[in-house]
Amino acid sequence: MTQSPQVNQIPRDVILWGGTGQAKVVRPIIEYYGSNVIAVFDDTPDLLSPFPDVEIFQGKTGFERWRKSRDLSETGFCVAIGNPHGRARLQIHDFLIGEGLQPTTLAHPTAWIADDAMIGEGSQILAGANIGVETRLGRECIVNTNASVDHECILGDGVGIAPGATLCGLVHVEVNGWVCAGATIAPRKRIGPDAIVGAGAVVVDDVPGGVTVFGSPARSLVDVDPPGER
Repeated sequence: MTQSPQVNQIPRDVILWGGTGQAKVVRPIIEYYGSNVIAVFDDTPDLLSPFPDVEIFQGKTGFERWRKSRDLSETGFCVAIGNPHGRARLQIHDFLIGEGLQPTTLAHPTAWIADDAMIGEGSQILAGANIGVETRLGRECIVNTNASVDHECILGDGVGIAPGATLCGLVHVEVNGWVCAGATIAPRKRIGPDAIVGAGAVVVDDVPGGVTVFGSPARSLVDVDPPGER
């Protein structure tokens, strides 16, 4: 695997913010590179820890209690929350930076990243994913299992690319865009901020911000003919 310089430069100790499935996915990557998950935080009341050997704390109140008398200057963090919560990842990212923690930028050992790709702080590139030449990822992006982001794509902050999705070359996905499992984006298309491309959709036109599209070719719900009018 090739990688940008900041990828997998992980502090010895890492906390996870998010205590469900994404936490279970990222912990093995963190440990593969020799680091340790030392605490989990989640805003969900009464959520059990995803790991029997790691304590979970609730939200910022729990974080403030946990961090007392700790030197966090050499501690990293990973925001283990999937989309459509990219904006929440960014808010938590900024909060933890302000508390003195270091963002970790992760790539599974089976992922492939072009040498000239730029990977933003806090991004996660999971098993079997491909990041093409001259591609740019913003902060806190997730490129999930077996997803492909081809040459010269741009992913804004907080973007999520779900398992098996394909972005052809020169695609631009703006902040908090979410491309769901198995979707395909044709070359040179733009996915607007907070837009959602549904599972298995085939996008052949630009998608405006805040719109959800699905199908092949992908259409928004308001563009679908009501029953009996076709």
